[in-house]
Amino acid sequence: MIGGALRQTGRLFALAAEVTRAVFRRPFQFREFIEQFWFVAGVTILPAALVSIPFGAVIALQVGSLTQQLGAQSFTGGASVLAVIQQASPLIVALLIAGAAGSAICADLGSRKIREELDAMEVMGVSPVQRLVVPRVLATMAVAVLLNGLVSVVGTLGGYFFNIVLQGGTPGAYLASFSALAQLPDLYVSEIKALVFGFIAGIVAAYRGLNPRGGPKGVGDAVNQAVVITFLLLFFVNMVLTGVYLQIVPPKGG
Repeated sequence: MIGGALRQTGRLFALAAEVTRAVFRRPFQFREFIEQFWFVAGVTILPAALVSIPFGAVIALQVGSLTQQLGAQSFTGGASVLAVIQQASPLIVALLIAGAAGSAICADLGSRKIREELDAMEVMGVSPVQRLVVPRVLATMAVAVLLNGLVSVVGTLGGYFFNIVLQGGTPGAYLASFSALAQLPDLYVSEIKALVFGFIAGIVAAYRGLNPRGGPKGVGDAVNQAVVITFLLLFFVNMVLTGVYLQIVPPKGG
């Protein structure tokens, strides 16, 4: 069982390396990339905006309640905004892309595989990875980066509104604490996380779609496995990236 898991992991990394190399090959499937970009954006923009509002509100309310207990209400804005930008926003984007777009990508590639379309492409000398996988992975990465900015803004505005309205905070203190604690690298690491998470979601979805088992039922099982595997990888990679960032970039004023 361990040997099988290691083999699957190795094949996943091999596909990631092959996709990375294929990005720089010509011809680039620009039309396929645009179509996949619009598809991924279309199925994730509205859910991401709707999820980010209550998510930002919950973080603001929880942080505001904690800072009140500690007598540090003036830091509510900065702490809640940093939590949204550094942690919540990239994870929301990645989970939505993996759950909505990633499952669709996996199902599409899996159905092509069981219909032997991918085998026919290889016989004709067309690489399925370059023709189908690369545009989809790049689309998930591009949408993740752009969507991360949207979720950060909407989540911050939601937290601001609920802190001011429900917890009696003042706009000046909220903004002042944000400017005192936040720094530009916080936004950089958020976008880097979104880029990496989008890559992971696309690669895992493509890998499971290219390797279904047992016909149509195997495609459904591959979709479920792709979502679960992506979620596990996202939380692990997020922990690693957060630890590295906190070691490299000192806190503002520290």
